[in-house]
Amino acid sequence: MAGSPDRGLKRLVNATVYSWQGLVSTFRHEEAFRLELVLFTILAPLAYWLGDGGIERALLIGSLLLVLIVEVINSAIEAIADRIGSERHELSGRAKDMGSAAVFIALVNAAAIWWLVLV
Repeated sequence: MAGSPDRGLKRLVNATVYSWQGLVSTFRHEEAFRLELVLFTILAPLAYWLGDGGIERALLIGSLLLVLIVEVINSAIEAIADRIGSERHELSGRAKDMGSAAVFIALVNAAAIWWLVLV
């Protein structure tokens, strides 16, 4: 919980629990995240097999992880915008569009890295 006075190990445990809750929530409520997670589970082992050395493997797998990270952030932006109100508001729409654009850029980044490493 935000503002909690917990310190040390208890704080680390709490942060881990909250992070896990965020991942579970994203998985349950966001179809795009589930699809990207399926792609990750298919492509990550392929990246390990196709990558020639640690740097290439890190680039291939890291680009996939970046897509998941940006999708979680985009989902958080959408949840906040929806929480504020259900009526259409220019700023809420802009925030959602920007989050979506960030996911798109992460996907283009992943595709470019895979192409550059594997071609």
